[in-house]
Amino acid sequence: MSITAKKLAKELGLSETAVSMALNGKPGVSTKTRQLVIKAAEEAGYDFSKIKRSGEISGSIYVIFYKTHNAILSYTPIFDELYQGVKEECQKKHIGTKLMQFYEKTDKLEDCFAELRGSDCIGIILVGTEITKEVCQKFISLGIPLTLLDTYFESLDCNSVLINNSQGAYIATEYLISITGTQPGYLQSSYPIPNFAARQEGYFKAIKENGMSKSRSIIHKLAPSIEDAMGDMLEILDDDPKIARCYFADNDIIAIGAMKAFKLRGYRIPEDIAIIGFDNISESRIVEPSLTTMDVPRLFIGQTAAKQLIEQITTRINHYCKTEISTRMIKRLSHCI
Repeated sequence: MSITAKKLAKELGLSETAVSMALNGKPGVSTKTRQLVIKAAEEAGYDFSKIKRSGEISGSIYVIFYKTHNAILSYTPIFDELYQGVKEECQKKHIGTKLMQFYEKTDKLEDCFAELRGSDCIGIILVGTEITKEVCQKFISLGIPLTLLDTYFESLDCNSVLINNSQGAYIATEYLISITGTQPGYLQSSYPIPNFAARQEGYFKAIKENGMSKSRSIIHKLAPSIEDAMGDMLEILDDDPKIARCYFADNDIIAIGAMKAFKLRGYRIPEDIAIIGFDNISESRIVEPSLTTMDVPRLFIGQTAAKQLIEQITTRINHYCKTEISTRMIKRLSHCI
């Protein structure tokens, strides 16, 4: 005879309510407690078929955009596509979605958490492009099923869906090497986030695997906005620095700002300097010349995050995974020799 939830609660020294919430995947218990109960239930042979399942899920999935300095998330079209992907997948399951924006400089986590606890929230997709591990852990501790979007932390127990940033940067850098026969420079964001750190890793991996020295890389640090990147690049160029024949940029915004600066100082794109960006934003198609870039399937990323979260909500056993979505190159005119 399988163990009952009542007996399981007694053996674990927990309330029957806490055990019930853990077994049924409901909010109100910590991730640690939920894992403890599930593991003990599995080992004791608990009959999970006793858990009632309905055809539809009652409640809403909250998509929370967490902003720290507003440096990256200020470019809203990228994140509009992510949210649209989440909505489309949730609509298939007749699950509601709600959007919440949190700005660290003006908003309080306590107020955010109180709103979530008092709402119909059954799951969270946390867009953590700028988030720290410590803040993310606080969201996980709410005990609400959570998928982390656009970043990853090794030590945290949650599903993560993000771009394969290293792969994209590697492909872009290796392609520049193949068409120019020279060591690419790096237009690096002066504002650090994990995504950019992974792109740096991919850039240097391509440099190393092509027999080039990391120390010989020409790196320019630029602010992650078009106008500021242009201003930073103009200051650099006015100091008469060594300029690379080609560059990989952390994102399209930095690439476009740098292109404007190069052109103002008389450089021709791509005849003098070839450039490849990252993100495939709409401006990359209309800038002159059009920007070669690494395309990010944002709609698919949002759909994937929603699928993972819905599975976590509907299944009672939590196993966490990191899902990296690959990028592909969109060849335009900024790289042509």
